[in-house]
Amino acid sequence: MADILPSRPRGVISQRRSFAIVAGQYNAEFVAGLVQHARRELVAISAGFNVAVYEVPGAFEIPLAVSEVIARGGVDAVLALGVIIEGETAHAGLIGQAVTASLQQIALSTRVPVIHEVLLVKNAEQARARCLGEEINRGTEAARIAVRMAQVLNEIRSAR
Repeated sequence: MADILPSRPRGVISQRRSFAIVAGQYNAEFVAGLVQHARRELVAISAGFNVAVYEVPGAFEIPLAVSEVIARGGVDAVLALGVIIEGETAHAGLIGQAVTASLQQIALSTRVPVIHEVLLVKNAEQARARCLGEEINRGTEAARIAVRMAQVLNEIRSAR
């Protein structure tokens, strides 16, 4: 596990940005931690950010909802948050691979950042460390990356 978070983006206080969080409800305690940390970090970066949250049944449903949110328009980035805990079969890995490939394809085809924090973990202990803890919380990480990607793409698009 990477033990360092990206730094908090600076210089965005006056920028109006809109973000969406699409969160799977499966493993709800852990996903709620990701959502809570992501929302808290977005507000800490700028209280003026608009943040909408959409819940879907599980990780497999996240890409479709992300696609719909982006198709509606008006978002600078979408944070995809979920937790898949490995079991005794290959199912978790298959879901993880499908979600990863789908989210990347959505981002590339729409040119809207999709921040992938649908975590595939071995057990509840790993989920707890990444979702409920303060030190290495992937929800906090997702928020920082979403803001930074919105900034970078704005810079690139403004340089035309």
